Amino acid sequence: MSENQNEQYAAYVKKAWIIYTLVVIAVMVVLVLFVAQDNEERLFYTLAPAVGAYAFRPLNKPFHNLIRKFTGVSHPSENKPENEE
Repeated sequence: MSENQNEQYAAYVKKAWIIYTLVVIAVMVVLVLFVAQDNEERLFYTLAPAVGAYAFRPLNKPFHNLIRKFTGVSHPSENKPENEE
């Protein structure tokens, strides 16, 4: 069961990163299509959200907490018994 839970956790982490990426892309599209007025602003609004998303990307601990909160699957290292090495 532990191996299956590890695979589930890895799948949830992958889904979380996909959702994060899609949200950033959606913000970029909205800024470029509806806010930008000329080519300079389009370039800026294309690059700025991508740079901001990279600089302020979520850390592993908040991701672990959110995955545990919404799915009930905890990080594999949290499941390991203390006497097992």
